Amino acid sequence: MSGKLTLVGTGPGDPELMTLKAVRVITGADVVAYPGTEDEPGMAYRIAEAHVPNATRRIPIHIPMETARAAGQAAYDALAGELLPLLREGKTVAYLCEGDPLFYGSAMYLIDRLADDAEIEIVPGITSLTATAAAIRRPLAGRNDVIKVLPATLDDARLRHELDGAEAVAIIKVGRHFARIKALLERTGHAQSAMIVEYATHDRQKVSMLADYGEDERPYFSTILTYRGDEAWG
Repeated sequence: MSGKLTLVGTGPGDPELMTLKAVRVITGADVVAYPGTEDEPGMAYRIAEAHVPNATRRIPIHIPMETARAAGQAAYDALAGELLPLLREGKTVAYLCEGDPLFYGSAMYLIDRLADDAEIEIVPGITSLTATAAAIRRPLAGRNDVIKVLPATLDDARLRHELDGAEAVAIIKVGRHFARIKALLERTGHAQSAMIVEYATHDRQKVSMLADYGEDERPYFSTILTYRGDEAWG
C-alpha cells in the first residue's frame, strides 16, 4: 500500500492566512513533518501548530542554513529515508513549508526523492511576495508592467543587468545583503520608490521606505518592493 505525501504551504506568518485546505490536510494527517528541531520548531510549524492534533506524530528536520548545498541535500536525503517506510505503510504525511512550497520553498526537494514511492499533492500557500504587497497597500504590477523577482544573493553584475529597465521589482532573501542591495538600488534609480517590509503579517511587521534606513541598520525577514513603471501608484 502506498501512502500520500502532501507539501503544505502555511503562508507568510499570520495563522489566519492558512487556507482551509491546508488546515484540513494537517488535521487529518498521520504524520506532520517540518523544518526545525524538537526544542525549536521552525516558523512553518509555529504557524500551523494549533491545527496539529495531539496524537499526530511529529518529525522535525534540521535544515542547515548554509550557502553550500551539500548539507541541505543530505538533510533531505535523511528525511526522505525516514518518511519512506511510513509512506509504504500507507500513512498520510503532511510536510509543512512556510509561504508556498514551490516558491523558493525547500519542500520541493522531497518531490524527486519520493515521487516514485507515494502519491504527492501540493497545497499552495500565500507567499511573502503577496503578503508584502498587501502590507504596503500597493500593487505589485498592473496592466502591461513586467515584475521581476530577484534573490539578493545574486552578484552585483547580474542584479544590475536585471534591474536595468525593470518596472516592478521584488527583492527577496535580503538579510545580510541589505547594504549592498540598498546601494545598488540607489545607483539604478530604483531606490526612490522602494519600500521594505520586515516580518510581513507577523506581530512584528514593520513597513518603511528604503531611504529611511541608516547605513548600520539591518532589517530581518524582509522583502524590498520597488516600482518604476507608468501606473499611478509609482
